[in-house]
Amino acid sequence: MVAAVAGIKRMILHMSRTSTEDSRSDQNGLRRSLGLFPATNIVVADMIGAGIFTTSGLLLAELGSPSLMIILWIGGGLLALCGALCYGALGAAMPRAGGEYAYLSELYHPLLGFLTGWISFFVGFSAPLAASSLGFSEYLASAFPTLDLGFRAGLWKKLIALGVIAALATIHMRGLELGSRIQNYLTVGKVGLIVALVVAGFGLGQGDLANLQMNAAPESTDSSWRVVGLALMWIMFAYSGWNASGYIGSEIKSPRRNLPLSLVIGTGVVLVLYFALNVLYVFAVPPSLLEGEIAVGGLAAFHLFGPTAERAISLLIAFALLSAISSLIIIGPRVYYAMARDGRFFKAVARVHPVHRVPSTAIVLQCIIAGVMVLSGTFEQILTYMGFCLGIFPILAVLGVFRLPRREGQASRTLLAAFAAPLFATVSLAILILAFFERPVESSVALATVGVGIPLYLLFTRSSNRSLPTEADTHEKGVGP
Repeated sequence: MVAAVAGIKRMILHMSRTSTEDSRSDQNGLRRSLGLFPATNIVVADMIGAGIFTTSGLLLAELGSPSLMIILWIGGGLLALCGALCYGALGAAMPRAGGEYAYLSELYHPLLGFLTGWISFFVGFSAPLAASSLGFSEYLASAFPTLDLGFRAGLWKKLIALGVIAALATIHMRGLELGSRIQNYLTVGKVGLIVALVVAGFGLGQGDLANLQMNAAPESTDSSWRVVGLALMWIMFAYSGWNASGYIGSEIKSPRRNLPLSLVIGTGVVLVLYFALNVLYVFAVPPSLLEGEIAVGGLAAFHLFGPTAERAISLLIAFALLSAISSLIIIGPRVYYAMARDGRFFKAVARVHPVHRVPSTAIVLQCIIAGVMVLSGTFEQILTYMGFCLGIFPILAVLGVFRLPRREGQASRTLLAAFAAPLFATVSLAILILAFFERPVESSVALATVGVGIPLYLLFTRSSNRSLPTEADTHEKGVGP
């Protein structure tokens, strides 16, 4: 009865703010349509991207020890799980679009929220979108060598990457229900293929677990702690996405339950898959051949099953990247939408499609930026400091659990305050410090990128204070209040 009355008020006045989660969805202009399963799938899809298929050989070249590398992969997964627990508490208390942008804005200051959104715009979503789409075209070309057109091969790969971005953006512009169904199929298929590869690799492949006891020659011998810090930063980039469903909090049903569960379950699933894949890599390939190799998945398939399997594995990885591209198109625009709705980004980005109820302008904008990166290749420079950029603001966000009102989830808040939040913040800060000393140039550029956002925040704040749209106006124009 209460929900029905609230619904009538919303239809007539568009102004009443009720205590139900569905009404908050309407006030945001977005519709709560995702249950636990699709929300968890988005977390898994966003996490399993290019990182797990490209970094292990580079890590082994730095660390020299396969066993140490696998231990760090486990440690990175546990750290991501701590972050997921913290973001679960934050998302349950503030179930709205934008993720850490919303958390930092409300718990600290709007400037911090803007800065994390600014970093997300270029480094967090657009650059990985470009990288994953190009990775998709590379693996597709590897599976089908006939796509090689000589001097035009590079152009073909870029056109394929652009086509994939455009196709998935078109799907997600048709509504979150359709987009989430496609995402579900892609993610379930990706996880199934990875599980099949692991089972077939250990059951039928030609490998040797004794490889775990062998060592490669690391590139660095006099700065082991700094190398470990850098390695963990790369690993945490591969785990990035553990906070994915927090960005779509306005569109998750029963967010106080489903949002935390989706983060924890999704991160736990990926931790197990990453562990299994890395053990399989080492099982298949001796460390001396694995170190420095980027296409570790194809190399492992070659050693396990022979040259014929390389094509199949390349297709598997291309499929996995397709799922990651889709999740980035879902998640990233919700951050820019939330910023624009608050008057801290271009106003047009806050527009919600009047029929499909998705942040259509934000989706188009992110895909344009990613497309420019695909064509220019500048995303490669951004990727070198991406890990450092993305490691800064989650530290502040997880510490925000101590700033939540006492009434918000006291039991989980006690656990987080006692263990997860301080552990995540301390280890993450140590990783950034060690990585800075190991890679000072890239880290300094990352800090400079954050600094550029400060004057932009002041500019957007001054302009938005002059003329913010009223609630009635935003509903008429299809914009969230």
